[in-house]
Amino acid sequence: MAAHFETDASHEGAARTLRLRAPGLGSELAGQHIDIRLTAPDGYTAQRSYSLALAEGGDEAEITVEELADGEVSPYLVRGIAVGEQLEVRGPVGGWFVWHEEDDWPVVLIAGGSGVVPLMAMARRHRAVGSAARFIMLYSVRSPDRVIYGDELHELASDRAAPFDLMLFYTREAPPESTRPPGRLTRDEVATAAMDEDVRFFICGPTAFVETVANRLIDDGFDPDRIKTERFGG
Repeated sequence: MAAHFETDASHEGAARTLRLRAPGLGSELAGQHIDIRLTAPDGYTAQRSYSLALAEGGDEAEITVEELADGEVSPYLVRGIAVGEQLEVRGPVGGWFVWHEEDDWPVVLIAGGSGVVPLMAMARRHRAVGSAARFIMLYSVRSPDRVIYGDELHELASDRAAPFDLMLFYTREAPPESTRPPGRLTRDEVATAAMDEDVRFFICGPTAFVETVANRLIDDGFDPDRIKTERFGG
């Protein structure tokens, strides 16, 4: 179906947030995605999946796209498309990598780079429904200027009415006030965030990041059935 690019919500570093509208495009499950297909004048097509950052239902969807140097779709979405244009989309899609608002067990959200997008949908939905489930987000990012949804994440963490904690980890450049030197997310840092044996994990990011974190959790004795993973593409 054709989705109307309605609002250019924001630019953050190499990422751009877009609001799209089409009948039934809005997801009601936090963690779903849509497929976007581009067709060149010569008939060549490229399709990529993009996670939804909202789970409000209706006709509106939000995606945040980080441009990849060798991407076929992301450069156009970040720098090419203009407000008012249309995109060929399919979705929302997905029923496994989703958080259900009736679940009350503690959750650890682990994001690498733009893998934060579906986890943002979960965090937003968590507050919107007033869930009492404890959420912790571990967000690994190269540098402060690459943080996506930074202001909103800090706002969520400061809202004491919702049990949501945020931990940022910088891999290449940390802000001056940081007491942690730049470096990758460690096994101990992930294990410390795991609150109890009933915790569920949602991990999203580049393939190597996701596999490293998930494998460490399994090696440390966490139930694989409670670890849900998703990779993002460009």
